[in-house]
Amino acid sequence: MAEWNLFTSHGLILVTIAKNPDMTAREISNDIGLTERTTHKIIIDLEDIGYINRVKVGRQNKYRIHSTVPIQDEVTNTSIGELLATLGWKRHGRRPKNTKVKNL
Repeated sequence: MAEWNLFTSHGLILVTIAKNPDMTAREISNDIGLTERTTHKIIIDLEDIGYINRVKVGRQNKYRIHSTVPIQDEVTNTSIGELLATLGWKRHGRRPKNTKVKNL
């Protein structure tokens, strides 16, 4: 039986970034078994379509996911954030809308 994956390489990189946005492209490539060159090309694809952006911090890139961007396919009617949340992603650093902060 042929070996196959449920997710494309693009999807695997997006999920890996969601798990750890501070990973380098080299660490991402090692984590999912792609070459570093292929990983860089896919990161550029994800950035070009608007799913992520890179922020230069010192000599490394940090990645941020744009969770409200719709998934670009004919079947799914959802956003990147909704898909990642289904896979267990928890957004860090932002409060959900309509959440009030109590003063102590």
